[in-house]
Amino acid sequence: MSHPRVTPTAAFLLTVPPIMWACNAVLGRVIASMASPMTLNLLRWCIAFVLLLPLAAPVLHRNSPLWPNWRRFLGLGLLSIGGYNALLYLSLNTSTPINVTLVGSITPVWMLLIGRVFFGMNISRRQWLGAVMSISGVMLVLSHGQLDLLLHVRLVPGDFYMLLASAAWAYYSWMLAHPTSEPSSIRSNWAEFLLAQIALGLIWSFLFAGGEWALGFGRFTLSWPLASALLFIGIGPALLAYRAWGAGVARAGPSVAGFFINLTPLFTAVLSGLFLGEIPHAYHALAFALIVGGIVVSSRR
Repeated sequence: MSHPRVTPTAAFLLTVPPIMWACNAVLGRVIASMASPMTLNLLRWCIAFVLLLPLAAPVLHRNSPLWPNWRRFLGLGLLSIGGYNALLYLSLNTSTPINVTLVGSITPVWMLLIGRVFFGMNISRRQWLGAVMSISGVMLVLSHGQLDLLLHVRLVPGDFYMLLASAAWAYYSWMLAHPTSEPSSIRSNWAEFLLAQIALGLIWSFLFAGGEWALGFGRFTLSWPLASALLFIGIGPALLAYRAWGAGVARAGPSVAGFFINLTPLFTAVLSGLFLGEIPHAYHALAFALIVGGIVVSSRR
């Protein structure tokens, strides 16, 4: 496997998803009382499906090459549409934001380990060093520049949902970078490729949401704030972020792309500052330098 590198285009594409996911995390916490996690995830992807359908409806036709490859797309849909996002919303309901973000920062390590075990990637010392630098930047943001606060972090069951979500996203990213059976006619059309994942991923989303309501945990209170938030989540964190992530992974490789995820807590801190009036501090700049430095170190030839 050739050594991955980050071009300006790849860097831009891989920066868009963390911005969208930061917005998703903020909104997810705001509307948590209005919709239960699995229901919220289902509604998000139903909106994305409807918006994408006019651009890619032929991929769902009976003679589409999607159906001979339905098993692969069912797997992609489970890891991303049905699994990762549902676990993320579940974590936001059952754990503190600092714990969820801290656990999510393990994603670059999952990327390296899954790449080594399942896809035969050789892990270099630069990549491990980049992972340490990037995660250090995340911890700096979470601790507000006081690293002793991390000693008081206590993991709860919800944090393990985020651990599973991070592993699912890492494996999903590697699957994107290693196409096996899907025809080029689908993969070359981003709208059809994404709609194929959403269509089969919605099967999982319906099952999980149905189980949520059957167990008595479902809730949904329709309001204009919730409707507005769902529309934004369906367009930004769903369509735009997934489109940019897939294109970025194709250019830089999943092992390098994983480091960009650690920009999410930094953008979350910035958004919190904008909405809550908190003034950015010097440690934000240092954290940004560490996270970007980890990206640069891991992707250098």
